[in-house]
Order: sequence, then structure tokens, then C-alpha cells
Amino acid sequence: MAKSVLQPPLWRDRDQAGDALAALLTAWHGDPRAVVIGLPRGGVVVAARVAAALGLPLASWAVRKLTHPDAPELAVGAIAPGGILLWDEPYLRQVHLDPELRRRLVGEQDRELRRRQQLYGDPPAASLRDRPLLVVDDGIATGLTVRAALQSLRQARPARLVLAVPVLDRRLVGRLRSLVDELVTLAEVNDLRAVGYWYRRFEPVADAEVLGLLAAARPLRV
Repeated sequence: MAKSVLQPPLWRDRDQAGDALAALLTAWHGDPRAVVIGLPRGGVVVAARVAAALGLPLASWAVRKLTHPDAPELAVGAIAPGGILLWDEPYLRQVHLDPELRRRLVGEQDRELRRRQQLYGDPPAASLRDRPLLVVDDGIATGLTVRAALQSLRQARPARLVLAVPVLDRRLVGRLRSLVDELVTLAEVNDLRAVGYWYRRFEPVADAEVLGLLAAARPLRV
């Protein structure tokens, strides 16, 4: 689990991080009901390695970050299927983001969320009911998108909901544990500003790569 002293980078790339994560999850191997859920796009790369190592089907679950127009790298909220909408209210009290602008941001990202759901073939929520779900991302800095995804997946009433990530900000541990049945991490670090800092290679992931990984993986039978 998490070490007391960590120096980046910890992994060559997302593939290596996925292999390391899978080594902590061997109890899931071959579970006939379990599904690995990758959060697009980078989380699907890590999840594909986990699913392959554990002999489990792989699926994606769309979630979208909402960003401030003046600072596109900064998450101010997130949306996920099932009408889930989260805002970073403490931050938004410090900056100007009027209701009309909020609605426009949500509308833009809702269109992209629906595009990804269709393109990646995300499963219907009903097909996940009573299944153990292993949710995988490549790292968590603010926690907004993964919290939205977990709340969305909880609506599907899975038998068990587990979050597994290579690296996350230590300040988020308590909040994330309250949303899942188990939290599995390789590294919990202080002041995680950029997930990519902990990888030697952290290139953007394109739709084509996600589609290739999903096509090569064991499919979810719904």
C-alpha cells in the first residue's frame, strides 16, 4: 500500500501502473460477476491491464470535468450519467461563475459525455446491478470527476463498489472511502497537483486507443 516517502516518477507509464495495481487485486481473479470499469480516457489504459491480469471483462463509464473558462486546466465541477452534477462550491465562492455560465458549461460537457457513452459503448446501468464493480482511474488530484463517477455507479446498485488507483492526493482518502466499499491505492501523496508528474510517460489518450483497448478486452455480457 502507500509508502511513507515517495519520489516521482513511480511508474514508466500507465501500463506499468496497471500491472502493479493488479498485483494488489488478485482476490478478484476470475470472479464470474465482477466487472472492471475504466474512467476515460487515461483510466481505461490502466483498467485494461488490470482486467487482463484478473481475467475480467472491461467497460468504460463516461464522466466529464467542468472547467473554468479562464483556467481550462482547473476543475470546478463534474458530471456523470444519471443526472450527477458536482460543483467545487468553496472555490466558486472565490471566483465569478454566474448561473448562465454554469448552465453553458454543463450543456457543453453533457454533449461530450453522451458522445463518449455512445462511442465507447458504455453499459446500461441495469446491466451492472448486483455485480461487484472495480473502478479504475490513472490518478486522482481533485477528486471531482471520480466522485461523480462513483455516485453515478452507486445508482446502478452494484453488489460491491471498489475504487483502485495508482496515485491520489492524501487529503481525498477519507472522502473517497466514504463513497466505496474499499479503496485500493499504490501511493497516497501530499499536495498532488498533477497526476502525470508520477509517470515517466503520460501522453494524452485518444479515442482510437480507448476503442482498441475495449475491443481487445474481454467484453461485458449484458
